[in-house]
Order: sequence, then C-alpha cells, then structure tokens
Amino acid sequence: MYLIRSLLMLFLALFSANASNWLYLAKLSSVGSISDEETCEKLRGLIQRQVQICKRNVEVMDAVRRGAQLAIDECQFQFRNRRWNCSTLESVPVFGKVVTQGTREAAFVYAISAASVAFAVTRACSSGELDKCGCDRNVHGVSPEGFQWSGCSDNIAYGVAFSQSFVDVRERSKGQSSNRALMNLHNNEAGRKAILNHMRVECKCHGVSGSCEVKTCWKAMPPFRKVGNVIKEKFDGATEVELRKVGTTKVLVPRNSQFKPHTDEDLVYLDPSPDFCEHDPRTPGILGTAGRFCNKTSKAIDGCELMCCGRGFHTEEVEVIDRCSCKFHWCCYVKCKQCRKMVEMHTCR
Repeated sequence: MYLIRSLLMLFLALFSANASNWLYLAKLSSVGSISDEETCEKLRGLIQRQVQICKRNVEVMDAVRRGAQLAIDECQFQFRNRRWNCSTLESVPVFGKVVTQGTREAAFVYAISAASVAFAVTRACSSGELDKCGCDRNVHGVSPEGFQWSGCSDNIAYGVAFSQSFVDVRERSKGQSSNRALMNLHNNEAGRKAILNHMRVECKCHGVSGSCEVKTCWKAMPPFRKVGNVIKEKFDGATEVELRKVGTTKVLVPRNSQFKPHTDEDLVYLDPSPDFCEHDPRTPGILGTAGRFCNKTSKAIDGCELMCCGRGFHTEEVEVIDRCSCKFHWCCYVKCKQCRKMVEMHTCR
C-alpha cells in the first residue's frame, strides 16, 4: 500500500511539474494562425482539457501563443545576467527539466507564464481582435476625483479569467492536491496579481489650446517589463515552503517557522536550486556557464568569479562599432558618426 501511494504521489508531482508544456506554443510561429478546431488537435504541449479550451476559443489562441513568447522573452531578459538564463530547448518542456523541479526558477517561470497569458489576451480584447471581449465597460461615469471615465479601459478581468482556465487546468484537475500542484497554483496567481495590483490610470485633457477643462481617463495595464520586474523581485525574496495539513485542508507554509507567512503576491518554492555551473546531460535545460560573458569588475552574480563558478575566464580584445559625435539637425533628425574601438570581453572557461 505504501509503495502504491508513493508511486501515485510521484505521478501527481510529475503531472503537475509539466504543466508549463503549453509554452511550446511559442515555437510554432511557422504554423501560421491558429484558425480552426483541427489545428488545436495538432498543437504540441497541450493536455486534452487545454485542447478542448482551444476548440471553444480558437480566436483567442493566437493571443495565447503571443503570451507564450512574451513569457520566454521576459524570462530571458530578467535572467540575462544569471547562471541559468532561461535558455530554451526544441522540445517539451521548453525550459527542460529546470521547470520539473520545485525550485525558485520554476516558480518564476510559472508566475511569468500565467501573467503573460492574462496580459496578451487582455491586450487582444482592447485592440478589438476578439469578438468575445472588448474594452472594460464596467469602468464608466465620473470618478471621485472628478474626471470622466472614458476611452478603452483594459478588460483585465477577462484576461485573468482566461489565464486561470487555460494555464491552471492541469493543477485544478480532480485530485491535484500535491505540494507541487499547490506551489504552481500559488505562483500562477502571484503572476496575475503582478498585473492586477499595478493597473494604472491614463488620462487625456480636452479644452481650448490644450487646457484641461475636461479630463477623460481609462484603466490600463502596466508595461509587461514592469510586470517582469515585479515578479523578478518576488523571485529574489521567494519563500521556501512545505506541505502541511491544517484540519482537512492541505496548505503550504514556510519551512522555517521563524519566517513570516507569504502573501498571495509572493513566490514560493519547495526545493533548493542547483548551482547551474556545469552542463548536466541528465538534466536537459542546465547548460552550464562555460562560454558565457561575464563582468570582470562586478561582485554580483554577473561577475566573472560567480558566473564562472571559480573556473576562471578568458579575456580577448574585440572591435566594436558605436555611434558617436551625434548632432541634431533642424528639423528633425539626429546624425551620428560610426566610431570603432577595442574593448575587453570576458568569457567563462
């Protein structure tokens, strides 16, 4: 009985750990538009329930694919100076086995992925791309501050709801109460809150000669770079948790009881991260840092000492071409010269 139970828990953990397989949609740029139900059956990385969602929402799937690419791009930007830099594989899952472990890196991937779908679908609504949604019509009338709600407020409620139904579907399957499923669901929601909690008000003035006699405003999502910055900050301060039963409910609590409980906006993780120093053929996605550029003068993770894991680094002089001696010409352009200079480049051994 114990063996069967252990195997079941392992299966559930692996089942939940691969819940990011849908990110492979970003690799399907050559397929063209996802325009019919038959295409849904051919999309690699989707589980059957996601295929069903795809068939019911074919017009939304191009936005989901853009969201997948947005998540990968933002991950690579935020981790560009870290040992693991979100390198992708031409396989499922796109980040390799890095996301199958319950690490801080996996927490970030799940959060940014859930946020990216909410963002891309909301943007598609506001641009008039989708028949099922448009601007948020619940934002109207006069605000307490005295301005008129008008224009096209981003329909973030629709984007978040679609993200929850599509991205969370694996974990919300019956019986998914493993620690990894709860970790994924928590981080997915934290990613979406990085958008919800940073919605902003944008306004336009109307009046004679540009005066602000009347001001119309609308609610807009923050730039996705801002969302990425918020989630990266949460990654840096993520909380290590463990599964505990409180009454009849399974919950994640800080592994160290001296730490304050995490909030809905924080990222949580279960397992310590590998050091990512060496290429590990047994763990696709961990490519090591050999050949990576490093900063000789930095003491941070992008510095040669830490990035190269103490192996040392190569230095070579390379010629770079920069714009220089730029001048503004009336009207209205800037003209620059091209200057060549030699700079030192450092790469890990």
